[in-house]
Amino acid sequence: MKITTQQLQLLFDENTLHFSVAAKEVLWSWQESYHPYLLLKNGETIRFDEAAVKGHKMVENGVGSGILSHYEGFEKSTGLSFETYVWLEETTGDFWFEWIPIGEGTAEIAKVFWPGAMEFQKASDDWYTLLPEEQGLLVPNTWPQELKALVFDGMFLTAGAYMPWFGQVKDGNGYIAIAQTPWNGGIWVDHPADGDYTHAGAWWEPSLGKMDYRRVLRFSFFDKCDYNDLCKEYREYVKETGHFVSLKEKAIRNPGVEHLIGAEFVHFGIKSSTNPASEFYNHEHPEKNGRLTSFADREKMIRDLYAQGARKMYLHLDGWAQPGYDNRHPDYFPACEDAGGWDGMRSLAETMHELGSYFGIHDQYRDYYHDAPSYEEEYAVQSVDGTHYTHAKWAGGPQSYLCASQALYYVKRNFNRLFDNHIPLDGAYLDVFTCNEGDECANPRHRMSRRDCYEYRKKCFDYLTANGILPSSEEVSDWSMDSLVFCHYAPYDFMLRQPGAPKKGIPVPLFNLVYHDCVVEPWMMEKHEEEDYMLYALLNGGAPYLVRLGAYEGTDGAYDGAALAMEEHMKRCQEVAALHERVAYCELKAHHILDGDPKKQESIFADGTRVRVNFHDSTYEITTK
Repeated sequence: MKITTQQLQLLFDENTLHFSVAAKEVLWSWQESYHPYLLLKNGETIRFDEAAVKGHKMVENGVGSGILSHYEGFEKSTGLSFETYVWLEETTGDFWFEWIPIGEGTAEIAKVFWPGAMEFQKASDDWYTLLPEEQGLLVPNTWPQELKALVFDGMFLTAGAYMPWFGQVKDGNGYIAIAQTPWNGGIWVDHPADGDYTHAGAWWEPSLGKMDYRRVLRFSFFDKCDYNDLCKEYREYVKETGHFVSLKEKAIRNPGVEHLIGAEFVHFGIKSSTNPASEFYNHEHPEKNGRLTSFADREKMIRDLYAQGARKMYLHLDGWAQPGYDNRHPDYFPACEDAGGWDGMRSLAETMHELGSYFGIHDQYRDYYHDAPSYEEEYAVQSVDGTHYTHAKWAGGPQSYLCASQALYYVKRNFNRLFDNHIPLDGAYLDVFTCNEGDECANPRHRMSRRDCYEYRKKCFDYLTANGILPSSEEVSDWSMDSLVFCHYAPYDFMLRQPGAPKKGIPVPLFNLVYHDCVVEPWMMEKHEEEDYMLYALLNGGAPYLVRLGAYEGTDGAYDGAALAMEEHMKRCQEVAALHERVAYCELKAHHILDGDPKKQESIFADGTRVRVNFHDSTYEITTK
């Protein structure tokens, strides 16, 4: 079956159930060995071609034409039926791939793997796959490291895929696949060590146990393109959807945005206390399971930094409440009495303002600790089988997840207590909201889909903004870009692993090519033996971490860097901050790998600023028009 319009063709093989696209004489065909299939919860698979009843027909409407396929009559599942609709939009030249549930019958579907991955086999550096895992990843077909999975299983809208798309380029021709329904889907990838191919495709999972809405992936094809062009296509797409809200627009709602431009970030803690049931509890050295630094001591440290030359800072304060870091949320109060209480906390905040700097806190409205006075299982996320997920990884010990439908109530309660105690807040970090997947809750009293969850989380950010507080979270995510002002970091994936660990591909700023002028990103500044992270801060036009004390040693990039004298470190931070002040409001227009060498890169910003770095000798050059 064939559909043709202008220079585009959609082809469908009724025997293999494969689709192909011919775009300006370049053929993109599904992987030959691929068979469209569903994965069941018991581990069995159901292939589309196992349907006893199959039908395919051409469909035309006022905006395009396509092929509608119907499948039913499966031996492994009574009552299972679904359709696929693949069509070509005449106005845009986009191809739409839709999987449409009709009835699940007795099937307990775990995932649907459709549409198929493109055949993409050639031992060439000019054939590469783009994956939005954290800041971004470019995987040449010839990359030596094996890649079989992304973090969070590649789930869209998590650290596994900040943005819900992936793409491939071969000899200057490429496509971008954008998930229109990203809430219960993700990216799977297969690249063998020293291989000559990379296969990437989409998977879709149930929502609250059911495949009860259609899953849609949009493909756009290009000639004479590279990864910059695919990112700019997505930038235009999010402008259409409303996700794109620039920092300049956000500054209209909260002028405090301006203070973050060119600021140096300081990450300190007050109190830590590790529950004996926590995975982080040190049984061999119990004395290491808690520490305390007074507000007054942190105030002195801030004044010392100022005396050494620091000027505009933003302080992110961990462990400021009596329970200690990652304990007893959401009942996180009062201010740590052992460290000076509300008076001490207020004095620290006022010192920041006296020095022309900003003050913000760490907070948490997902982790729901069992020893929190207000904990009730009724409000914990409930699975469709009636159970409640629990774990004891973090310092506070046993916990479930708070249903996000309840989060805003606790945000209002807690922040009003901060207001009542006259704590002058400039910013607040709501942990994990933009890093972890959205939760689903089957409790009928507060039923919540993943899509609902993201909206509930965003309401928390918007409440902060309405009260003059700059909202932040752990990382960044596409769904939050109309609300989030800054983050803890938006790193390349390798930065969160042991320095020197093999990279999954070439780090490229896919996220910042789309959203650089929408969010402030602090960057790691460690100078490791293997690599100087400052160069990535410059390439990305980000803000520097002047001090970054990780809460858990050996996790989330909390590794010792090569020791630098404070004078040298401060000078490096000031250079990064000066660049950020220049380009924070600018679009990142382009990024390039120079001379075919991944260790030589450049970024070009909308004001003409050009940053070139060389990781071989840790040198860089910044030029302006």
